[in-house]
Amino acid sequence: MIEQYRYPWHNGNRFNLHVDGTRFFPAMLDAIGQARRYVLMEMYLFESGDLAERFIAAFIAACQRGVRVELLLDDYGASNLFKRDRQRLAAAGVGLAYYNPIKYGKLRRNLFRDHRKLLLVDGELAFVGGAGITNDFSPPNAPEEGWHESMLEIRGPCVADWFDVFVRNRNRWSPQWLELPAPEIPPLPGGRPGRVAVNNPVRMEIKRSLLKHLRSARYRIWIATAYFIPSRKVRRALRRAADRGIDVRLLLPGPRTDLPPVRHAARRYYGRLLRHGVRIFEYQPRFMHAKVLMCDKWVSTGSSNLDRWNLHWNLEANQEVADPVLAGSVEAMFEQDFGNAREYTKEEWFARAWHRRFLEHFWGWVDLLMERQSQRRRHQDRGPAPPEEP
Repeated sequence: MIEQYRYPWHNGNRFNLHVDGTRFFPAMLDAIGQARRYVLMEMYLFESGDLAERFIAAFIAACQRGVRVELLLDDYGASNLFKRDRQRLAAAGVGLAYYNPIKYGKLRRNLFRDHRKLLLVDGELAFVGGAGITNDFSPPNAPEEGWHESMLEIRGPCVADWFDVFVRNRNRWSPQWLELPAPEIPPLPGGRPGRVAVNNPVRMEIKRSLLKHLRSARYRIWIATAYFIPSRKVRRALRRAADRGIDVRLLLPGPRTDLPPVRHAARRYYGRLLRHGVRIFEYQPRFMHAKVLMCDKWVSTGSSNLDRWNLHWNLEANQEVADPVLAGSVEAMFEQDFGNAREYTKEEWFARAWHRRFLEHFWGWVDLLMERQSQRRRHQDRGPAPPEEP
């Protein structure tokens, strides 16, 4: 029997929220530049380009000063990492491992992906969030126009659990066992409670924890997600929270998105949510790629969207935090984003044009068809799925 949560709550952590690539990429690169013992990265998207070049140069420089560098990349998400860049990394001594290599004729198995985004330095510092190493998050000629995202900087005992997350998964996909001592980090003075929550195909900690907090929230539920295809239980919990007077708000992508069909499919849920008093905002300036869950002063942020498809197939990981200071930073981010978003009223929504309704119904039907097919494959196909090591 699987325990409800793999990792416990730890006191004594410090958290710092970085919003947008203009802030978190310099902080991540600076941490790599100061590494003394090792740098570990688990990443879904890693694509050759200007941003990747900055990280590759930092990894190579770290190796040259004797720092061990290990990368675990999703095989599909790294498909646009050029061969020459892989060769440069390997030649410098960077360890490369690839999660679930794509294989022809293995459709079901290929659907399992590692969607996590994690950087660990010296067992002392971790960055987790939703950003990939691609120019989309930091366009070379206009970095301020990159996809809107956040990363959380973590110090304290939770870093040891993030180390365990990385090692469990990496050792499953690399022929060379990673032998590094697990960090032992005492609680930091003045630190706050935190817990690492993980998802894989047989463990749904992030969704379980979210439902618990949706049902117990006392005054606020604010959610930002790039892809909004929630389960029936999540939708019901959002409606019931709004019915009991909770301030329920959703911050979702507007017209600027990398997957318009997913946006259309998500919009079929707006009507019923609006009827119950849920407030829905669509971010306008750029693609809103953030993944932040906030209930009262509880915050959960990391790689996981509110998307039942991805929760079925992906490895995900979030940092949960109970910290009034971080909650204040997250609240300020949300307030600024709400100011840059279009809010839909119930009357305005039900007066929308017929062609928009058609797109919502069509892509909603496609989503349901894909969901049914994926569930059928999960039940019928034989052979083990590739989750993490237990």
